[in-house]
Amino acid sequence: MHTFRHTAFSLFLFAAVCGSVWAAVAEPMAYPAVDAGLGEKAWPGEAELAGQIAAVIEKTVSEQYRSGTARRDAHPKAHGCVKADFQVSSTLPENLAQGVFIPGKHYPVWIRFSNGDADASRADIKGDARGMAIKLMKVPGKKLLEHEQDAGTQDFIMINHPVFFANDPERYLSLLEKINGDSFFSKLGIPFALGFKGGLIALETTSSTIANPLTTRYWSTVPYQLGTGPKRQAVKFSARACTQAEDRIPDNPGHDYLRDALRTSLSAGEACMEFLVQPRTSDSMSVEDSMTEWTEAEAPFYKVATLRIPKQVFDTAEQNSFCENLSFTPWHSLPEHKPLGVTNRLRKVIYERISQKRHEMNEVARSEP
Repeated sequence: MHTFRHTAFSLFLFAAVCGSVWAAVAEPMAYPAVDAGLGEKAWPGEAELAGQIAAVIEKTVSEQYRSGTARRDAHPKAHGCVKADFQVSSTLPENLAQGVFIPGKHYPVWIRFSNGDADASRADIKGDARGMAIKLMKVPGKKLLEHEQDAGTQDFIMINHPVFFANDPERYLSLLEKINGDSFFSKLGIPFALGFKGGLIALETTSSTIANPLTTRYWSTVPYQLGTGPKRQAVKFSARACTQAEDRIPDNPGHDYLRDALRTSLSAGEACMEFLVQPRTSDSMSVEDSMTEWTEAEAPFYKVATLRIPKQVFDTAEQNSFCENLSFTPWHSLPEHKPLGVTNRLRKVIYERISQKRHEMNEVARSEP
């Protein structure tokens, strides 16, 4: 149940809870407006609920860590941060050639692979959500975060499951309160807080085991805008290995065997992953319902870019420290890739506040690379 608290709204989930707000900025940021044209519909009181959820998680982080040792409240265990090149396909149809997807364009990127559970000491062989957070750099244009409009980055956050386990912010807040409650009866309510479908998705998401972060498939789980103006559309993202060859989990896996697998793979040679976009093909594919999959039979994925991860040594003290101080949020974004749906709207507030708390506790300055 500890995993449930730290998976929602932060897997991509990227993921990681690691948004960015400058501590010196006093004024609150604007809560995202809904785009009715793409089917967004605000949940009653969701802006206030976002603040309440963030406050509960902030309290948890404050109580869990001493000053100077604070980690992300979700995805605190990184398998490694690696350098890569994001190569946009040389030809794309007009409806996909939007935002960063400029045919033939290259971007240097950082990729952070991680486990989802809040316990950074947890062995990799135990079931868990797995995250892939991608940060494109040297991305021109104004970004959506009010206090980082001039940042040169674009983030994509994914986990190794195609759907998310909560659409209802009230239900999620109730779950957090039950997990953090002191009474026996409060704890009894935890299994029922997400409902049957949400509980099943949470169980599936947090019970997976993988052999290698580089051969695992990842999904955004929640939708995003692609393009602007009348032709904008709702899409989801995914990443997968360029080849279908699969690694095997070792017979006697070490405590950190996923970091070992990443290190072994990239010491031997280059890795390759495809970045995919799934345009919505029907209005029945709700942007507010992240618990229901847009099936590939109805809405195919299209390759828009290739991630080339060169042979490299990533597991150094300096690079690991750099990785810990990175912030990822879907709102590090161009308008052409605006996050959609209630989960993403809540994330803007939650990721920002938890990242701010983490960096303040660690007395570490933040800046986009």
